Amino acid sequence: MAEMKEAPAGAPMGVKLMTWLDNRFPTMFAEYRKHMSEYYAPKNFNTWYFFGSLAMLVLAIQIVTGIFLTMHYKPDAASAFASVEYIMREVPGGWIIRYMHSTGASAFFIVVYLHMYRGLIYGSYRKPRELVWLFGCAIFLCLMAEAFFGYLLPWGQMSYWGAQVIVNLFSAVPFIGPDLALLIRGDYVVGDATLNRFFAFHVIAVPLALIGLVVAHLLALHDVGSNNPDGVEIKDKKDARGIPLDGIPFHPYYTVHDTLGVAIFLILFCAVMFFAPELGGYFLEYNNFIPADPLQTPTHIAPVWYFTPYYTMLRATTDPMVNALCVIAGVAALLNLVKGKGSATSKGVLLVGAAVLIALMKTFDAKFWGVVLMGGSVVILFFLPWLDRSPAKSIRYRPGWHKLVFALFVVAFLILGYQGTQPAPPSGSMLERLSQLCTLLYFGFFLLMPWWSRQGTFKPVPERVTYHGH
Repeated sequence: MAEMKEAPAGAPMGVKLMTWLDNRFPTMFAEYRKHMSEYYAPKNFNTWYFFGSLAMLVLAIQIVTGIFLTMHYKPDAASAFASVEYIMREVPGGWIIRYMHSTGASAFFIVVYLHMYRGLIYGSYRKPRELVWLFGCAIFLCLMAEAFFGYLLPWGQMSYWGAQVIVNLFSAVPFIGPDLALLIRGDYVVGDATLNRFFAFHVIAVPLALIGLVVAHLLALHDVGSNNPDGVEIKDKKDARGIPLDGIPFHPYYTVHDTLGVAIFLILFCAVMFFAPELGGYFLEYNNFIPADPLQTPTHIAPVWYFTPYYTMLRATTDPMVNALCVIAGVAALLNLVKGKGSATSKGVLLVGAAVLIALMKTFDAKFWGVVLMGGSVVILFFLPWLDRSPAKSIRYRPGWHKLVFALFVVAFLILGYQGTQPAPPSGSMLERLSQLCTLLYFGFFLLMPWWSRQGTFKPVPERVTYHGH
């Protein structure tokens, strides 16, 4: 048994309390030192590094407000919508809890998208942080599932019909599609059974997985250390005590630093929550203030804004789009055969693979390939650490035209997101062609990354981080 510590004579009550706790729960203090006061983070973090802590803040907001909402919500098709109205109109403070939760859902995706983009431009997925990135992508998937399950719970028109459309997509999967859709719904139509299982997933199953992944994400991050805007490993340069020369303790420096980001975020969050909780129909759709009616289909069914880029990819996958993908696959295989640097065996394997892929594309209908592209647009993120072959991690030291490639990717993603909020364009129209082009740009950014990420003249990466006071 370790020797008991004694507080100095005349010490303040707070010091005595901490000493008492340290004698009885030393693990807590050891973990605090490991992950806070003795965790050395790079000294050149900038505003892009606010979004990780903001994601933790929003997660806490969602959990706390969700607990209070479940006290009054009834997961029953006959009374779900009325229970939400009861929360809004009769429960003291219920309206602010509900608006905090609905605004928090969109805020969660905003900060997570920005957090992921920061990792993209600074190469935070590169060695030795591959596992950190993989945990982050798994968190993103869980977040999408959590949002989808929660979207049905208000039991409004858009909740009902949006869930109907998304669940029916699974029926496009060959052979097992109809049974899979039936398993998800729990019935032949979206109804009481669907609502009950979605509630169970939204409140219990997915949050548990999400919290576990967040813990794993943070532990993996603190084991390998944080990346920085220069992409330089601060652990390579240490002083005689083993402390990184370019590192500073996370607490108190970055806890105070992040307070600025939290303050700005909460100002914007409260402004939306109090003055524009619907935000023009993007955060809360107007159709969702109408009770679900299985006999009346809304004129325009669309998912909430954070799903619309992927929904646009689904709509853009028509027969002409599949034909174009077949041509692209064939041309890519032929170019590799003529100009590729691999062995004859690898070229032959790639050519046969392209032929099989083209045959499969012509076998199954476009709806199935739309589902594949929609799912693939998220799954491809998991492979990013192995797709990027750039000699420099950070965008700061890459060729200038690489920034244009990143900008094109962002613009394509934003266009896909906006088009998903609008009614489906006529077949063959310029708007449909634009969505198809943006879909190709999205996938081209990743699939061509092993090639374009190595091209150009790179700037020399410094041995130590660069820091300018602000």
